[in-house]
Amino acid sequence: MQSLTYGELIRGNRNFRNLLTGQFISELGNWFNFIAGLGLVRLVSDASPMAAGMFFLARLLPFALVSPIAGTFVDRFSRRTVMLATDLIRVAIALSFLFVNDADDLWIAYLATVLLHVSGAFFDGAKNATAPNLTGKEGLLAGTALMFSSRFVLMAIGSALGGWAAAIFGYEVAFIINAASFLISAYTVWLIPEEATRDDETAERMANKDSRESFLTELKEGVIYSVKNHFALTILLINMIWAVGGGAINVIFERLGGVYFAETEAWNPDAAVGLLWGSAGLGLTIGMLLAHRVSGWLDRKERQVWFVGWALIIHGVVFAIGAFMPSLWLFAVFVLVSRAIVGVEYAVHETMFQRSLPDKIRGRISTLDRGAELTVFGFVSYAASGLMFVMTPQTLTILSGILSAMAGVVWFMRQKGRRDGL
Repeated sequence: MQSLTYGELIRGNRNFRNLLTGQFISELGNWFNFIAGLGLVRLVSDASPMAAGMFFLARLLPFALVSPIAGTFVDRFSRRTVMLATDLIRVAIALSFLFVNDADDLWIAYLATVLLHVSGAFFDGAKNATAPNLTGKEGLLAGTALMFSSRFVLMAIGSALGGWAAAIFGYEVAFIINAASFLISAYTVWLIPEEATRDDETAERMANKDSRESFLTELKEGVIYSVKNHFALTILLINMIWAVGGGAINVIFERLGGVYFAETEAWNPDAAVGLLWGSAGLGLTIGMLLAHRVSGWLDRKERQVWFVGWALIIHGVVFAIGAFMPSLWLFAVFVLVSRAIVGVEYAVHETMFQRSLPDKIRGRISTLDRGAELTVFGFVSYAASGLMFVMTPQTLTILSGILSAMAGVVWFMRQKGRRDGL
């Protein structure tokens, strides 16, 4: 199948352009919130690793647990309305961080973080289910790469700017920017017509409410599909296994950047953490932008299965080697390279995954997969914060890289004898 280039998709598709713009702006605000929220928790808790672990858990676990419900919800109701409502709700939630002043107020930061990510689960479920309908099959690869690369470039820009803004202007500015970003995102979603968010079959199914299954039945249908469909289960497994290693990255960046290198190289803690997240985001962005060219070569050579497995293994090894770097800048380079490799890999396997899913069930499957990955990611983040009492962050980095690489081994085991990967 001939895929549209990035330029062709953006120039010729106004609805996708609006969705991409909204994501770009709201993700910028989200990274301001992350760096400022983490810095605020570090400040009022006297750099407690367990307080940071609770913050990571509050970010990841609610999103993970709510995602399957959100996926079923957006397959039944207006995806455009869901995106609009959750954007507006998040404006008020983002501003609630302004009320955190000392350790007694940490519960506000945790609760606000939980509510932000519960709302985000519904927004992301609607957005991810909508995007393939806006791009069409010929634009899906470019659309997938652009959606994720914009998210990751904002990881780079937003975390760096968020760390800079927090260090110079204080945390309040970052929280206000986050709230404003949701307002702008809501406007861009409002510009997208309702009928563009679904295909004809799904729209007809929604309109005929009497013949529809119950909410719980459709939720169960999504779970059964994920377990019984070989490729869907493979994607679910490798993402969860990757998260066993990848979940430690929150703690690694916080302890190496915000504590270890902040002390040994006199870095500002927020700037150091921002640099590491910025390097990860830049690497993922580079990988995503290379995905279109790499995917074309893989299509011609029929080497998708080979590429996905080896990319997962190599990226984990590179990340583990980074643990031996003596400076923050050198470690950041290894973070960038590792994330560039997995960025290309993710775009390739996610495009294969999205093409395999029927529209009527796409919201449920994609959010169930994301939810399972983030459940593991969240628990591992919290467990990793406890490991800081018994091991160094460098040792945790090595362990993280090795465990992440195991996803590639499992991919090869699951795809043995399947040239198309499906």
